Amino acid sequence: MKANRQALIREIVEGQVIQTQEELAEVLRSRGMDVTQATVSRDIKEMHLLKVLSEGGVYRYATMDKGEQGVSDRLIRMLADSVIDVASANNLIVVRTLSGSAHVAGEALDSLKWPEVLGTIAGDNTILVIVRTNEEVEAVLKRFRALTR
Repeated sequence: MKANRQALIREIVEGQVIQTQEELAEVLRSRGMDVTQATVSRDIKEMHLLKVLSEGGVYRYATMDKGEQGVSDRLIRMLADSVIDVASANNLIVVRTLSGSAHVAGEALDSLKWPEVLGTIAGDNTILVIVRTNEEVEAVLKRFRALTR
């Protein structure tokens, strides 16, 4: 059941612009799946769906390239395990990590390919995340905190 539901979710987000969990749940229900928003939320997390900026200027769910998913899963776990502190100033986010972990954590952030992030610079225990605009920093911080819980 779960595998079928997640396969359908993948098909839906690859073929349609889905902006919210509730919207995804409604589409699933219209296709015969009895789901709750909580179930959809767990599936999104397990499938590592990303919110990306679409051509129309709205954020939508998208899948990660299958070839990158295994590597990205490990990198994201390493990121979550190594973060000590996060702070921001204007369009810059400073991520403090355990000593020697910043390069791996920076690679994890880069692999997410968030459209708001222009790039990262990693030292030994610090990552500088450069966000396109000041207004987009809070959204990046929110997604980052969700990853590192």
